[in-house]
Amino acid sequence: MRNNSSATLTAAPALSSVRTGLWWGLLGVAAFSFTVPFTRVAVAGGGLSPLFVGSGRAVIAALLAAAALAVTRQRLPRGVQWARLAVVAGGVVVGFPVLTSYALTTASAGHSAVVIALLPAATAVLAVLRGHERPPVRFWAMAAVGATAAVGFASLRGGGFGGLHWSDLLLLGAVLAAGTGYAEGGLLARELGAWQTISWALVLSAPLMIALTAFSVAQHPPTGSPTEWAAFAYLGVVSMFLGFFAWYRGLAIGPMAQVSQVQLVQPVMTICWAALLLHEPITWPTVLGGLTVIASAAVAVRVRLGRTSGVK
Repeated sequence: MRNNSSATLTAAPALSSVRTGLWWGLLGVAAFSFTVPFTRVAVAGGGLSPLFVGSGRAVIAALLAAAALAVTRQRLPRGVQWARLAVVAGGVVVGFPVLTSYALTTASAGHSAVVIALLPAATAVLAVLRGHERPPVRFWAMAAVGATAAVGFASLRGGGFGGLHWSDLLLLGAVLAAGTGYAEGGLLARELGAWQTISWALVLSAPLMIALTAFSVAQHPPTGSPTEWAAFAYLGVVSMFLGFFAWYRGLAIGPMAQVSQVQLVQPVMTICWAALLLHEPITWPTVLGGLTVIASAAVAVRVRLGRTSGVK
């Protein structure tokens, strides 16, 4: 009896920790789900150039990050942590924002969701390779089902791939960049803290992003509408800064490969926001596809939760 009771007591905190990580991850995903529609809004009119949107949002976030780090007197990263922060910055501060900004000048929000739906799978694979996690076979099977459902769902709204265009290649590059940044950032958040990791990455990349922003302003002075500027402000404050507080917190609590699968619901959210903001109709195939994506992600999460808590 004593052994069973002890096992139960030790399993409960682990299960609670997993659920906490999932909720933080979901909050981050909710914040990120507006990124594609708002990027489309920001660049569609032509008043704000893709380079300005992609780099300028990082400058805004870097200013907020520097202030937060200074006020809370965070210790400086040490040694190899700077190199790892460079990986995070290259992926989520430079790569994903700039590549998606250029892609969304021609690609619709729905079509972009087709490619970006691959991000959870990419993050999970990179997390396993980098973090030495070993999720069970059933988890990978449901993750594959969820990724397939996400791509199929988004394809219905985006018209399918129909051959790779330059915007598709940019989006695929953005997925690889973000997956790398998420995986490395999730590990580094366990050492530096969740919001500290994205903040130091933003500060580290600030000189480059300021230079790119200045270049973009010189080449194409921004003349956006109030709506475009509002979308740009969201990208800088939330997509590039506050959203990462929750996302990296969830990845840090982990398990990273499992929390990353919460992002399977992001295409569903993105299409919903695109329907409201860009007036794209939501059809029954969209509703059914969305439910399939959510159900697949939920089953994948349940498989891992059962393994953590000892449920067969």
